[in-house]
Amino acid sequence: MTMSDQTRRKRTVRSFVRRAGRMTASQQRALESLWPEYGVEADGSLLDLSTLFGREADCVFEIGFGNGDTLVQSASENPEKNYIGIEVHEPGIGHCLIMTREHTVTNLRVMAGDAMEILRDQIAETSLARINLYFPDPWPKKRHQKRRIVQVPFLELAASRLQPGGTLHIATDWENYAEHIDETLSETMLFEEDERCEHSGEQALDRFTTKFERRGLKRGHRIWDWRFRRA
Repeated sequence: MTMSDQTRRKRTVRSFVRRAGRMTASQQRALESLWPEYGVEADGSLLDLSTLFGREADCVFEIGFGNGDTLVQSASENPEKNYIGIEVHEPGIGHCLIMTREHTVTNLRVMAGDAMEILRDQIAETSLARINLYFPDPWPKKRHQKRRIVQVPFLELAASRLQPGGTLHIATDWENYAEHIDETLSETMLFEEDERCEHSGEQALDRFTTKFERRGLKRGHRIWDWRFRRA
């Protein structure tokens, strides 16, 4: 049995909820007019990244980009890299498309769907240079913690899609989730911890500050950042 088959069979609990949100008229127009240019369908077909972007370049895969502000900023300031952003919240996708067009970003593509399924079915093995997972849903209640995306099956899938030496970047503002991340990563030999830091918003590790990070800081939360390297 392949690793993908194992992940497919284990994938019974989703790590996200499709929350309702008010769609502005401009976001709706962006979804209709800009999706053909920047959007990629989550249809299960394997992506040829060099064809998708029209060039060979390191590819960054970001899971749950929110409204896309920091993703667009990253793509804009790192034009030598290709970026794929995954999100399920339609207003956020619409906002990201607007920002992509306003900043004339050409090295970013957006997908709407379950990141685990997209990674499994549409991203080839060893094709990514970096995976970003910033401030995923912490599912703080104990009975919900099985829904956290950081579990061994996710790490197996992420490692298989990263190039040798590729990196997995994670950030959270929930102490209990930080403990869970440390414990889960220690269960597998797939990644080596390159760097770990705990801070109050002033030491973001190789990334820009996000909306969810600012929200956590206002609540008095600490921030945990990791960079793991594929072993």
